[in-house]
Amino acid sequence: MYIQQLYTNCLAESAYYIESDGEAAVIDPLRDIDAYLALAEKRGAKIKFVFETHFHADFVSGHIDLAQQSGASIIFGPGAKTGYPIYNAKDEEVFQIGKIKIKALHTPGHTPESTSYLLFDAEEKPHAIFTGDTLFVGDVGRPDLLDGMMTKESLAGMLYDSLQNKIKTLPDEVIVYPAHGAGSACGKNIGKDAWSTIGEQKKNNYALQNRSKEEFISLITQGLTAPPAYFFEDARINKEGYTSRELVMQNSMNALSIIDFEGYIQKHALILDTRQADEFENGFIKNSLNIGLEGTFAIWLGTLVNINTPIILITEEGKEKESISRMLRIGFENIKGYLEGGIQTWLASERKIEKINSIDADAFEEEIKNKKYTLLDVRNKTEYENGHVKGALHFPLSSLQTNYSALQTDTEYMIYCGGGYRSMIASSILKSKGYHQITNIYGGWAKIKNTGVEKVVFEIV
Repeated sequence: MYIQQLYTNCLAESAYYIESDGEAAVIDPLRDIDAYLALAEKRGAKIKFVFETHFHADFVSGHIDLAQQSGASIIFGPGAKTGYPIYNAKDEEVFQIGKIKIKALHTPGHTPESTSYLLFDAEEKPHAIFTGDTLFVGDVGRPDLLDGMMTKESLAGMLYDSLQNKIKTLPDEVIVYPAHGAGSACGKNIGKDAWSTIGEQKKNNYALQNRSKEEFISLITQGLTAPPAYFFEDARINKEGYTSRELVMQNSMNALSIIDFEGYIQKHALILDTRQADEFENGFIKNSLNIGLEGTFAIWLGTLVNINTPIILITEEGKEKESISRMLRIGFENIKGYLEGGIQTWLASERKIEKINSIDADAFEEEIKNKKYTLLDVRNKTEYENGHVKGALHFPLSSLQTNYSALQTDTEYMIYCGGGYRSMIASSILKSKGYHQITNIYGGWAKIKNTGVEKVVFEIV
């Protein structure tokens, strides 16, 4: 028996490759399927099944392309209805993969069709469960992502039953392999570990503690922030089907001349700059949005940009294909192309560029002693409540596109986040809205908290 977790940082997503005796299965694959095909080929195995735990909302799954290229069957849980051929597993139906077995356990709650897959080893002992978005490390899946099709309270009640009757009854030593890790918007506060055990989760996961169904529903439905708008579109795509990734990639990989690039600017295409923050700040095209590939790129793209927006790209040289590939993962397909030669082409033409000023935490400490600035903390609510610079205004990045107008264009702002990634995204947004007196703080709160700057720590505000 062989199991490999394939974790993708920019989506905080885990897919799984399982193999026994020359037969393999893939659980929750991403749209770029080459890694799964290459792994099976390297190991001399044939992919027999593609198991989907549910209709994913945060990425476009690779199940259709993978099934077509491998000959595998697509397996969904009870009640899943699609625009393409699938096999609906019955609750507790067993699938053979070489010398091992996988049992489908219908665990509705995150979505009605949500299904976990319990793996039995060659001795028919429960070894691991692939829980999708039903159970995470330290958390459970959100019950509010069906866009009004069912109430979150109804789904939370279903989730309670699934956890009590299907998950908590498993042996403590069974390994838990979830679909997401920390940073995913599919949970409220997912832990950092990539896997756990049933015993550890029964002990440490707040959602698996002994409480009444009513208490559980209240707990699970509180404190939910609005999901990224693209979630509902991705869920629809995963239900109805999609154009093959290969074809969309071919249509998107257009090297644009500077004249063609400017033509798209005139047509109000969004300039998406995927370079690292320290490169972006030193020179970028007016109105560019910086979301660097080095961070949770896909999550922030889907949070901040409408999925149908026409997009033109500035990338590091050689990063054009990767940028587009990562956009396709979440269903962003209105990609007109990239500027051939990147920012160097723009600079060589002597066209105007803009810059963003940045300072490190130590310089920030000295600067605010001598000059009055307004501080903007663009982290999420929990981060802000757990500690922030005294007097800092809370402007979460996720809502900055809509609430920036509360700021004044003639005020000098200093911006920080957790580590510097989100603050540069925020800086690029504000710059495009006409806020030019802004300074980004390198290293964010991780560095600031070690300075002598006056702070508010662990105070709920």
